Amino acid sequence: MADQRTEAPDSTAVRVALWRAMHVQVDSPPHVFEDEIGLRLAAPDDGWRRRPDMDPLTTSGFRAAVVARARFIEDLVVEQAGQGVDQYVVLGAGLDTFAQRRPEIASRLRVFEVDRPGPQAWKRRRLIELGHGIPDGLRLVPVDFEADESWTERLIAAGFDPARPAVVVSTGVTMYLTRDATAATLGRIASFAPGSTLAMTFLLPTELLDDADRPGLQASEEGARASGTPFVSFYTPQEMLALAQEAGLADARHVPGSLLAERYFADRADGLRPSSGEDLLLATI
Repeated sequence: MADQRTEAPDSTAVRVALWRAMHVQVDSPPHVFEDEIGLRLAAPDDGWRRRPDMDPLTTSGFRAAVVARARFIEDLVVEQAGQGVDQYVVLGAGLDTFAQRRPEIASRLRVFEVDRPGPQAWKRRRLIELGHGIPDGLRLVPVDFEADESWTERLIAAGFDPARPAVVVSTGVTMYLTRDATAATLGRIASFAPGSTLAMTFLLPTELLDDADRPGLQASEEGARASGTPFVSFYTPQEMLALAQEAGLADARHVPGSLLAERYFADRADGLRPSSGEDLLLATI
């Protein structure tokens, strides 16, 4: 049995890291987002590029969607840092590499990565092995959600100041959580200091996807179920906005994935475009 204290990240987190690297390696410039550090952290076997879920053509829409949301989040963090916000919280951090890729911005922030204890211990070890180390401004916050630990309490114990504004992001997480769990998360964030910003992704119901993208979502659902991490929650934009407002986030808006496609992929000669199916909730406290 694997050591639970240093268990590797789940397959979804690794896949996201590999798609981010694939964008740099197989798509034409200009690259929307550049990240090969996640690939080095994951250290897959030599045949990783031949995996079916890495096929350059059939998974191009998913790959583009992943880099689009990553770019949107990073642009938001850089913007908020420029306005004096100095705390950045990543919920379900996985193989996030902001602190390693953007040290000029991260040095002005305290970055809190919240994740399960096992994968986070694994990541800590890999960062040290690769020579990145753990700078003082990067706080890895292990939270055992199954033991009903409060991630906000652990965050404060790690040095988070609830009286100061923060940027809080959650990408690729809500589909694995019940509606009640997401509502509880939104409620906690609503209590953060005024001036804080939340960006959270969510999956749309199948009927709201473009026809061409529905088979891909269904395949993703089947793959997630087979790997033991089934999708349990989908939201229409109206449902997600209502959930945010009920949680106390009065200033919430919907950012459609199509907006990211227009912002970051317009006029590309290679025709690369994000698949539909994932939108964002953006809220200000």
